[in-house]
Amino acid sequence: MPACVARPTVYPPAAFSHRVATSDVAIYWNCTRSEFGQLQFDGVAQNIGGSEIRYLGLELNAVDAKENFGLSAVAAPLDILLYTNQLSPFHLQLPIRGDEARFDLFYQYRLSSRFGAFAGLEDRRFMARDVCSDTQHRVN
Repeated sequence: MPACVARPTVYPPAAFSHRVATSDVAIYWNCTRSEFGQLQFDGVAQNIGGSEIRYLGLELNAVDAKENFGLSAVAAPLDILLYTNQLSPFHLQLPIRGDEARFDLFYQYRLSSRFGAFAGLEDRRFMARDVCSDTQHRVN
């Protein structure tokens, strides 16, 4: 009988170097600077809570040394609805001017709750600073 060979599981920490999470959503990503002066921000969003995520929006902002916001890029994951444990890819592309001190990520989502008296929709907003840092938001 041939030996079973375990197939590697493609799970976000295996493919992405950065992560932020709330009790509802985990976002995994990589930052790559292209030869064409662009910052590529590629990743997946995962519903890690028990409720449906009805909308997830991402905004990446360049910030200079004086804390001024510069260029920004907006995107949403491929899927409009995210069910429990579902992964959905996203891609943002931002031109690099050279005066960026860091990149900040703003993300928001609409949570659909169906639990008794608390049923309804709730909007939640968050920010992660310096998302392309070599030391911040790293996946262990």
